[in-house]
Amino acid sequence: MFESLSDRLGKIFEGLRGRGALNAADVDAAMREIRRALIEADVSLEVVRAFVEQVRERAVGAEVTRSVTPGQQVVKIVNDELVAVLGSDAVTIDLNAPAPVTLLMVGLQGSGKTTTTAKIAKRLKERQKKKVLLASLDTRRPAAMEQLRVLGEQVGVDTLPIVTSENPVQIARRAER
Repeated sequence: MFESLSDRLGKIFEGLRGRGALNAADVDAAMREIRRALIEADVSLEVVRAFVEQVRERAVGAEVTRSVTPGQQVVKIVNDELVAVLGSDAVTIDLNAPAPVTLLMVGLQGSGKTTTTAKIAKRLKERQKKKVLLASLDTRRPAAMEQLRVLGEQVGVDTLPIVTSENPVQIARRAER
């Protein structure tokens, strides 16, 4: 998801970089494309609106530094706003609770939850010496459960056995096909 968004934003900025000076119409066109790219990346509409408005305010009223072009200035403003929206400070996972502490990963399909989960599990096991158990509860996507099991093996973390919502008759019928 981030690669797609990055590619899309890169194309928008390429169109701005070659210009000597930006006018309000250039900024509006870029903001329209940024809005589309964020919406296609399934970013919340409220977040998109607020983000685009913040960037527009800074870009239209921005005094361009002599060493950069106006297009580069817009790229910097968008980068600064993305950092502000996503968070500029690293926050550690607070495990200060009675055991067992449960972490839930939620997000869109293909956004990297499974891989991130394995990375977090490895970090907790190796650096913080925590006992970790991975459990995939996405019963509608058996491949995701299998992927988590494989990643768990690779990082040396136990995984909960895979359970499906199907009954044995459904599994046997699918195997016959």
